[in-house]
Amino acid sequence: MTALTLGEVERRRLSEAEARVDQAKRSSAARQQRTRWTLVAPALIVVGLFGIGPLLIMLLYSFLEPGTYGGVRWEFSTDAYVQFLFERDLFDETKLLFTDSYLLIVGRSILLAFVTTIICLILGYPTAYFMATRPASQRNFWVFLITLPFWTNLLIRTYAMFVILRDDGIINNALLNMGLISSPIPIMFTDYAITIGLLYAFLPLMVLPLYASLEKLDFRLVEAGFDLYASRGSVLRRIIVPLSKPGIVAGCILVFIPAIGAYVTPTLMGGGKQLMIGNLIALQFQGARNWPFGAALALILMLVVLIALLFYTRNATRQQAALHG
Repeated sequence: MTALTLGEVERRRLSEAEARVDQAKRSSAARQQRTRWTLVAPALIVVGLFGIGPLLIMLLYSFLEPGTYGGVRWEFSTDAYVQFLFERDLFDETKLLFTDSYLLIVGRSILLAFVTTIICLILGYPTAYFMATRPASQRNFWVFLITLPFWTNLLIRTYAMFVILRDDGIINNALLNMGLISSPIPIMFTDYAITIGLLYAFLPLMVLPLYASLEKLDFRLVEAGFDLYASRGSVLRRIIVPLSKPGIVAGCILVFIPAIGAYVTPTLMGGGKQLMIGNLIALQFQGARNWPFGAALALILMLVVLIALLFYTRNATRQQAALHG
């Protein structure tokens, strides 16, 4: 009887000890969780105030009536979204007529951003590969050269392009002096000028992620490919490009997203003739004073970018699953 009693006491003590250990673990986990939230709270507050907050304001404004001299009237309306695809008949306001004016501007923005991204990739990949294959002591110098344009304001750099592209600029004067053309080529205030300006502005954003990816590349794999009698094209296509895909994706995202919503470069290089969606949004808040429509355009632009990113993410996930499956 005494032995059983002592065994029961021992089991109770063990149970109490395990309970205290579990309680201590839960308390420690709770303290760690509070510590994490305390450390993350400043970042969440900043993102909420300066990221999510403005988006919610734009969402709210897009469903209101425009004010007479700017601002909004606090009356619910979906006219801002209807205006994107339709316009009201002058003689019958209840009748809606389809218009593609704004769709053309969005299409031009997507096309110019896409072309800019592709050209940046074509020019940036060899540049990044050259930088990554330099001796380690020289790479910082090349990175410095790539980042050097960021030391100057984008507005000043865009104005500098006028000296190169205008009718009496460096390019046309050089071609005239060489006798290749008889009259200046009109480059300024065209889609070509906007593309060149976007390319100049965002090319470093393509080179840097590519360089970061290629710098980590194990070039012994490249040597192994050559040892197996693979051609340069096969090595590039089957070894270098797949291994540098994260840099390609990051560079394309960093170029495409700001290019599609660019404002300064299309305004100056396009001369107000070739609008992109960034210019159209600014015009609604300034000259047209239609804040709800400007907010709706900003949300539509964000939706287009999100759809593009989701489309890429879905395809990348499928490819990865097929690769591992």
